[in-house]
Amino acid sequence: MAPRGEPVGVILAGGLGRRIGGAKAIVELCGRPLIAYPMYALRAVLTDVAIVGKPDTELPSLPGAAVWSEPALPRHPLVGILHALGMAAGRPVLVCAGDLPFVTPALIERIARASRAPAADRAPAARRAAAASRIPAASRIPDEDLTPGTTGSAGADPGPSLAVLAACGGAAQPLLGCYEPGAAEPLASALADAAQGARLPTMREAVAALGPRLLEVGDEDGDALFNVNCAQDLLKAEAMLAANSAKREVVGAHARRQLHG
Repeated sequence: MAPRGEPVGVILAGGLGRRIGGAKAIVELCGRPLIAYPMYALRAVLTDVAIVGKPDTELPSLPGAAVWSEPALPRHPLVGILHALGMAAGRPVLVCAGDLPFVTPALIERIARASRAPAADRAPAARRAAAASRIPAASRIPDEDLTPGTTGSAGADPGPSLAVLAACGGAAQPLLGCYEPGAAEPLASALADAAQGARLPTMREAVAALGPRLLEVGDEDGDALFNVNCAQDLLKAEAMLAANSAKREVVGAHARRQLHG
């Protein structure tokens, strides 16, 4: 049984993968399905993990993984996040795009920890968003200094947020973060506007209404936000994995020499 307040881990896999030739989840990276990498990171930290995809999404065999089928249309990450929030029975969802192979368990734990910070009553989304817009990116502080009632910035108290998102240089990655149940209403409103003829919002536009707290990805997280969108990205990811493996071998050899004198 999951500890109280623990988010449900969710892999977002509903994209078409046009730039990589389709069926991105089953594309192999160094002999493993691409989606298996973020799945490992989520499972290492969270008790419950599910994959959210379209009814026609091709998935590899991942024993024990729950699969939630989101509505076929529209094709937008918001649909997957909203469906996950609906399936999570009142729990937060910690989402990760299925094309982020370098996400680490340590980063997932930091996001989950930030999301579990005790909070008072939720401040209105408009108040949080307005406060966040007044805060320059340079003033944001590290995640270990995030406290309830802040947006991860010095000198401002806009109230608890409905989302904690990974970020690099102040730029949010909305497909790696934790969404509270209360985020469903404003996110659904963005989709409803599009259904009435408005342009579908980008993910960053959609999450702006949540006044998200941004958790800066540091050097210790390596290339956690590198995503695989095309064949060239896949080749680069293979090279990065090979380099990481070689580096670990060098460090391991050095440690063994130190141990044995």
